[in-house]
Amino acid sequence: MSHHIVAVENLCFRYPDGTPALNGVSFLIRHGEAVAVVGANGAGKSTLLQHLNGYLTPQQGAVRIGDFPLNRATLRDVRRTVGMVFQNPDDQLFMPTVFEDVAFGPLNLGLPQRDVERLVREALEDVGALHLRDRPPHQLSGGEKRTVAIATVLAMKPDILVMDEPSSGLDPRARRLLIGQLKRFSHTRVIATHDLDLVQDICERTIVIHAGQVMADGKTEEIFANRKLLESSHLEPPLRMQECPRCGN
Repeated sequence: MSHHIVAVENLCFRYPDGTPALNGVSFLIRHGEAVAVVGANGAGKSTLLQHLNGYLTPQQGAVRIGDFPLNRATLRDVRRTVGMVFQNPDDQLFMPTVFEDVAFGPLNLGLPQRDVERLVREALEDVGALHLRDRPPHQLSGGEKRTVAIATVLAMKPDILVMDEPSSGLDPRARRLLIGQLKRFSHTRVIATHDLDLVQDICERTIVIHAGQVMADGKTEEIFANRKLLESSHLEPPLRMQECPRCGN
């Protein structure tokens, strides 16, 4: 299924002031993989993810999403394939009610109202937020906004799901529902996060980014067991792999 593939080759990006953000990033993600992108603040994770749905286009190198090389001419096709959950949920919530926000994408696809209502209900149920459907987004808590932002993407039924810090601000129940939803999602998942315990639950593969470069790409359990790699990338092991502060076990 080539439409579920994410291919990045020698991707480079500099901000307008000349600050480098990505420097020769390359990887291939195949259909059905759940891949984590981890790194310290400023490592380039968000900039990388913004290239995967066309929010940014390559200055140097190439990105391919399924059958489409990413460029201005293919943006519409790429965005129909990739569902992107941004780091700041306010970037995705702009309608008067939660229902209208979640319905916005399916309506823009030209789906009939009956199908749109079903998709909205299913997406809100999946994230445990159906009770918020008639609420104005600006009245929601930060965690509720993030939950609804995830629902806006799930309602689109994307082939590739890209998420930037999806568990940030979620309470334990919402985080558990998110993990369950990501486990059930059968297509390709790319997740940038500081929540390395979530990575252990969902992603068999992890890409470590540091200073805009790929430091490692491999099995999650092997990456997290490499303390030298984590330390050099300014990362801490997942909580469940850290020593007890009292007994040292």
